[in-house]
Amino acid sequence: MRKFIINVNGNSYEVDVEEVKAGSHAQRTSAPVSEPVAPLAPKQAPAPAVVPKKEVAISAGQNLVEAPMPGNIFKILVSEGQDVKSGDVLLILEAMKMENEILAPRDGKVVNISTVVGASVNTGEQLVIIG
Repeated sequence: MRKFIINVNGNSYEVDVEEVKAGSHAQRTSAPVSEPVAPLAPKQAPAPAVVPKKEVAISAGQNLVEAPMPGNIFKILVSEGQDVKSGDVLLILEAMKMENEILAPRDGKVVNISTVVGASVNTGEQLVIIG
């Protein structure tokens, strides 16, 4: 007999299992399952780091690029001061396990980036200002 701990739906059970060798005609019987063992504590993922939001007021002639949906900032592909053309990819927003490209709405220069890689954003939050 060998003892094993089996987890079923979050409950741990200690069971005895009899090993049957090939060619052996041992009579098979089922043994009652012992009382549940105290469930093991699940491993918890580390809490995400809190990233301070740096929102900047926009002035006349500037465009604000906002998050179209909630998600996490996966990549930032531009830097402040960089010239961009309409349709250039500014950053990648991961939402619902998909990578969504956030595009520049017009030609201009990146004035401010208000987020960082790994930040969690909500719909409408400020991401980039193009001047």
